[in-house]
Amino acid sequence: MWIEKKLAEKIRTGTLELHFDDGKRRIYGDGREPRATMQVHRRRVFRRIAMDPEFMLGQTYMDGDWSPGEGGLIRLLEVLLINNPPRYRSGLKKWLSLAWRPIQQWNRAHSARRNASSHYDLDDWLFQGFLDEDLNYSCAYFATPDMTLEQAQQAKLNHIRRKLLVRDGERVLDIGCGWGSMAINLARNHDVEVVGLTLSEEQQELARERVRQAGLENRVDIRLQDYRDVTGRFNRVVSIGMFEHVGTPFYDQYFDRVYDLLTDDGVALIHTIGRFTTPGVTNPWIRRYIFPGGYIPATSEVMAAIERVGIRVTDIEVLRLHYAKTLSSWQQRFQAMRERVAANKSESFCRMWEFYLAVSEAAFRWRGMMVLQLQMARQQDAVPLTRDYLYSMQGAERPAEYPSEQYVQRQAS
Repeated sequence: MWIEKKLAEKIRTGTLELHFDDGKRRIYGDGREPRATMQVHRRRVFRRIAMDPEFMLGQTYMDGDWSPGEGGLIRLLEVLLINNPPRYRSGLKKWLSLAWRPIQQWNRAHSARRNASSHYDLDDWLFQGFLDEDLNYSCAYFATPDMTLEQAQQAKLNHIRRKLLVRDGERVLDIGCGWGSMAINLARNHDVEVVGLTLSEEQQELARERVRQAGLENRVDIRLQDYRDVTGRFNRVVSIGMFEHVGTPFYDQYFDRVYDLLTDDGVALIHTIGRFTTPGVTNPWIRRYIFPGGYIPATSEVMAAIERVGIRVTDIEVLRLHYAKTLSSWQQRFQAMRERVAANKSESFCRMWEFYLAVSEAAFRWRGMMVLQLQMARQQDAVPLTRDYLYSMQGAERPAEYPSEQYVQRQAS
């Protein structure tokens, strides 16, 4: 069978076992770890994947053509990815890919709202079931390895809040506020006015209810509004996990709006997924089923747009593997509620969602994805000249998740 020859050529590191429903088995690789198993339910799966591997691996899983064995999806993806390093397009293929990309990411206001609705207007109970208690749908910050997901998400919010250098009496704009976690955190810790923006009606409704329960209605305003339609000036602008939905044709417009919305001494913090590699395209399966219009930018693409606009970058931090740990936690929680999801949605939906979580985790572990935190300002002296203020016990209260007493002692000595 042709697939045997192909797999024998490809699988050189680790071990892949194919188990067929008729009892037959095939083993490929060097017999060492990592080891993964694929249970093949329909032999058509090989022909389908061969037609379009990037799309059909996920599609055939959704369709029930195969299932992972011991070790689950993430172990199978590890073996497949480490034995199939990314191929960087060149020549005509590269040109066609880059030429098609702006069309895929043409996220004008109407399209952006439709794309957001397709993902974020799913039932609230689904997100409440696998996210942390505070409903943070973005990369957590594991300041210590033993943190729970709840602790790591609060650490992320506090880390960003410190980078914003928020002061009482200021106005803050939260672009892509989700279910209001950052907005509520800011208003709880500072006497500030926060405007949160979302394009999802479901998110707006639940976020407003959470603001009401927190007793912060007079200081947090959750709006169903596009960032391009906002007027006024803000001392601080924050955006967590929204830039991935902007689209490369609109990068200049996005940063131009951030610049215009900031006061002269204002500070902005953009938290986004990025890639260590050169610019690319969105995986077609992810684009179709999970994030239509979405794109993970290369650092070079983001910086080029910022430079054209003229806003100053005052700090860049790269979070490595934090999102992999976050996604792993989400997957565990999703599996705990899988039976309910299957009953309310479908088995195909369950397979789609768990494949999305697994392939995303795999991308952060073996495909060069990371998270960028970009701090920006109109004036280069709007923030301290060192990062000491993030970890020092001076100034704003230092949260328990920062294990920095030793750091402070070293600095003082």
